[in-house]
Amino acid sequence: MIKQPPHLKKGDKIALVSPAKKLPGDIDFALGVFKQWGLEVVIGESVYASHHQFAGPDELRAQDLQHFLDDPSIKAIVAARGGYGVIRIIDQLDFSKFKQQPKWLVGFSDITVLLSHVMANLQVQSIHGQMPYTFKESTPEALESLRKALFGEPLEYRYKSTFPNREGTAEGILIGGNLTLLVMVQGSVSEMDYTDKILFIEDVAESPSSVDRMMRMLKRAGKLSSLKGLIVGAFNELPEEKIPFGQSPEEVILEIVKAYDYPVCFNFPLGHIEDNKAIVLGKQAKLNITGSAAELLYK
Repeated sequence: MIKQPPHLKKGDKIALVSPAKKLPGDIDFALGVFKQWGLEVVIGESVYASHHQFAGPDELRAQDLQHFLDDPSIKAIVAARGGYGVIRIIDQLDFSKFKQQPKWLVGFSDITVLLSHVMANLQVQSIHGQMPYTFKESTPEALESLRKALFGEPLEYRYKSTFPNREGTAEGILIGGNLTLLVMVQGSVSEMDYTDKILFIEDVAESPSSVDRMMRMLKRAGKLSSLKGLIVGAFNELPEEKIPFGQSPEEVILEIVKAYDYPVCFNFPLGHIEDNKAIVLGKQAKLNITGSAAELLYK
């Protein structure tokens, strides 16, 4: 059974860490948002640390995250940013105390490794959503979705896609994250079970050929055949290829899953975009797709 950490309430204490890349500046705006939400914020040693491109050496980042995983007074741990680096420290972490007292882990992009790991090994829900580094550019709606996810308020998403969806209805547990990182953890202890799940994916700065390569790897590994549904978020900031691939990331994905009959929606508001809506990973949900309209409802 998948565990749901206790939802936050005003006055709760949360921790900020940087388990991957270093911050290029302050996160004062995000600190103000958390204060407006009535939360007390503890800033970890890694947040403003620097070691080459990382937020401090691997040992410091691991120790910082471990400290808050073990601290019972901390009710949520929010990654300040992504980048690259979680896979370098994930195997150094001890989740025994976290398992006894689960808390919300929040982030996206490179933080997919952490969210996938706790889902795969501990069956604990987490939140795929905006991080302090992205708060200032975020839409108010995306930040509000994160607040609702943390505080346990109802979340429902409805929107219209500009790329043709594949219609249908699906119910299942939500899993997913950044496509590159989902592929990176395949074959490791951090790999989630894809069977009967609704998968959500997003990526940034990956060419259509890279998306094709990664999606075909998942298909060959049998990860796409047993899904209940597929949610495709933003695939943006595409690098220019000397020889055009001939397909967009959306066209690539649709072609690769054409052998399956589950519903697929595109342009879902999640990923490296301003309107990156919070998704509760590990939660039961219903996906309805009719024409260009899609809705995601939590059960």
